[in-house]
Amino acid sequence: MLLAIDCGNTNTVFSIWDGERFIFSGRTATEWQRTADQYYVWLSSLMRFQKIEDVEITEVIVSSTVPRVVFNLRVFADRYFDCRPLVVGKEGCALPVDVRVDEGTQVGPDRLVNTVAGFDLYGGDLIIVDFGTATTFDVVAKDGAYIGGVIAPGVNLSLEALHNAAAALPHVDITKPQGVIGTNTVACMQSGVFWGYVGLIKEITARIKAERDREMRVISTGGLAPLFQQAEELFDDFNDELTMHGLVTINSYNRKQT
Repeated sequence: MLLAIDCGNTNTVFSIWDGERFIFSGRTATEWQRTADQYYVWLSSLMRFQKIEDVEITEVIVSSTVPRVVFNLRVFADRYFDCRPLVVGKEGCALPVDVRVDEGTQVGPDRLVNTVAGFDLYGGDLIIVDFGTATTFDVVAKDGAYIGGVIAPGVNLSLEALHNAAAALPHVDITKPQGVIGTNTVACMQSGVFWGYVGLIKEITARIKAERDREMRVISTGGLAPLFQQAEELFDDFNDELTMHGLVTINSYNRKQT
């Protein structure tokens, strides 16, 4: 079985693929100090709690936007599953799509994984909007190549910045406001962030389509995507397992190369 690990700036997700479906998924905070042993204790305990037993993991693939965690994840895979993990973006991990960006540019592995998944599931001419610590827009060409994109501050990051920079502004959770005009501080902040991001999504996707001069499907992923779909028809589809599907696809592609 395959253990797919998606390490983001905020959270790390571990999912087990049995060849047909994901039978397990667990999420933990991303901490670069966490050792291989700590990863195993956490993962095995959570699997037992979810009654996932007698699972033989023979392959591991990792996508990490936090370089400092990769070493301990490599040790984790080697020590407990006796395998060398594939690490997206590193030597030895081939991609089934081209990456056409400026020479010397390093593209985040999460963006590459989403590109692979998007092309495999939907074909080319895509805009993939991922709501993570940052809100990213990834552009996928007709032939599946990653050709660039846009990086904007994440929703929660924007709220934290407001709270930290202005002493009078409280910490608030993002939600769809009842109206645009807020009648209290919390409602004003929620309206500004919610409708501000609706405008950001509409404007950036429209400008990408205009620059590419073609119709493009907009696919969203990440926890806050369904929230923004409540406002208007911003996306053609939402896929919460897009990144994990990409990791499975990349692993399968590399296995066929050997």
